[in-house]
Amino acid sequence: MHLLADAVGQSLSTRPDIIGAEISKALSELHDQIPPFPRDVAMKIIEEELGSPVESLFSYISGEPEAAASFGQVYRGHTLDGFNVAIKVQRPNLRHIVVRDIYILRLGLGILQKIAKRKGDLRLYADELGKGLVGELDYTLEASNSSKFMEAHSSFPFMFVPKIFQQLSRKRVLTMEWIVGESPTDLLSVSAGSSIDNGSTYSERQRLDAKRRLLDLVKKGVEACLVQLLETGLLHADPHPGNLRYTSSGQIGFLDFGLLCQMEKKHQFAMLASIVHIVNGDWASLVNSLTEMDVIRPGTNIRRVTMDLEYELGEVEFRDGIPDVKFSRVLGKIWSIAFKYHFRMPPYYSLVLRSLASFEGLAVAADKKFKTFEAAYPYVVRKLLTENSAATRKILHSVVFNKKKEFQWQRLALFLKVGAARYVKLKGLIASKADSSLGYLPLRDSGAVDVANLVLRLLPSKEGVVLRRLLMTADGASLVQAMVSKKAKFFRQQFCSVIADILYQWMFTAFGRGIATTRYSSDLRLASAHDNRDLEPSSRTPIYDYRTIFRDRRLKVIFSNVLNSARKNPILMLRFYWTSFVMFTTALALACHRALVSFSEAYLSPISFARKQYAIP
Repeated sequence: MHLLADAVGQSLSTRPDIIGAEISKALSELHDQIPPFPRDVAMKIIEEELGSPVESLFSYISGEPEAAASFGQVYRGHTLDGFNVAIKVQRPNLRHIVVRDIYILRLGLGILQKIAKRKGDLRLYADELGKGLVGELDYTLEASNSSKFMEAHSSFPFMFVPKIFQQLSRKRVLTMEWIVGESPTDLLSVSAGSSIDNGSTYSERQRLDAKRRLLDLVKKGVEACLVQLLETGLLHADPHPGNLRYTSSGQIGFLDFGLLCQMEKKHQFAMLASIVHIVNGDWASLVNSLTEMDVIRPGTNIRRVTMDLEYELGEVEFRDGIPDVKFSRVLGKIWSIAFKYHFRMPPYYSLVLRSLASFEGLAVAADKKFKTFEAAYPYVVRKLLTENSAATRKILHSVVFNKKKEFQWQRLALFLKVGAARYVKLKGLIASKADSSLGYLPLRDSGAVDVANLVLRLLPSKEGVVLRRLLMTADGASLVQAMVSKKAKFFRQQFCSVIADILYQWMFTAFGRGIATTRYSSDLRLASAHDNRDLEPSSRTPIYDYRTIFRDRRLKVIFSNVLNSARKNPILMLRFYWTSFVMFTTALALACHRALVSFSEAYLSPISFARKQYAIP
């Protein structure tokens, strides 16, 4: 049973926050210290599989294996044309060992089923595991899986998959590109300040640098999980730390493709919805998503499941709209309910949850404040805001509309703010290759993302089709009501600043043609320049031209529809006109202040003007 014990040890070794750092390290070392089989046996297997002497295939093969695992061991080598490669050789008589272990597991699960009086056949889990393990015995399948995974994820440069040398690979021998990188276990050990083999300790700088690389690996690992889950649907089935590397170029490298899992498209969208519903604390919608994923069996009392979820997860505290709780805890609650109601957990569901929990375990060991939900949510936001499909629109509608189709401004604002706050800009939305008109996402003095700027820049862009459809679908009166409400005060201030930017742009265009460079006009000159290649890279940041918003016919139609719907309520329209007047007046004053500073610095000596504070009712 050592094969199955090793697999369990791999999973537990990724959770030092649960089992403790010492036990985690011991399990990792146990996995790394599996005794190798003799080199002459390995060389004989290579010659038998490839049909030629080793010397005619490789110019060099290391004397000792670089790594040993339960399925095989890896040697470092050089091909005849000079490539550094990893040569994985399968253990002898492995098929017999696998079949024996699965048979013993099947007997054990059958006894457990009788003792626990379970309705489902637990032996099916052994059959499923056996199918996967037997599949991993054929390295030609792993080579094919690796190529398939590489092709599916080639458009994501932060993910790295080693090249397979097909001519040097067979059923029991696999030759692939050697990845130069650090394992998560090594990074965790350095960041924790463990002693070096010679007895000395790592310096503070080394520990901090290792911690930074580990957290970057985790963030990219979480995004890689979401890419596999929500974009390609092709999942790496064994993403434990031993199969991951952090390269010098900052990529996350994947190893061991013995087993992949392919998801259905409908399940991808249901999983996306699940993440959104967990973040929003919408447990009834979460149950619906689980039903769509075929997790909840037909005939299950949906109301009782929802009530149990609300009881188990309802006490979770939210901070800035994100569950202030470890992913592993939420996962544990869901698993307990799944066991109670006999949920069917598809392979992909278990894989994704296990992957995210493993990455969280690594991150928490380096940073106790790390939150998986916070790291994952920006990707979810980008997915919902840029993919124009019926499934994603349905999820987005559930976020910002209530049952009466009334627009909930605060929910959308929080959705955008939380999603963008993790990074300075939304990847794929800001400065994309296809359309760089969105510019850079500005930050306020507090460091909070300027949601108003994000919305206004997104609306006329190619990626803004989802948001435009959303506004066309919403009840116009509810949009206006949300805009003039007390809850929208902060965002009215942001819109006011945007209007001031527009007015100042107009003033500069009309009167500032001969003005020398000032603290404000330099940005506008840069924005209007046709060729700024001679400027310093840090000075070439484009300033967004808001006038494109007023020239966009689609936005004019949306604005007209909103006002026509709101005109049925005269009091609401009066509030809207008054709020708009105050915002415009305040923005005009702010724009005039900027213009005065620019003209003063251009024609007089520089004058210091204190930054004006303003309030929007």
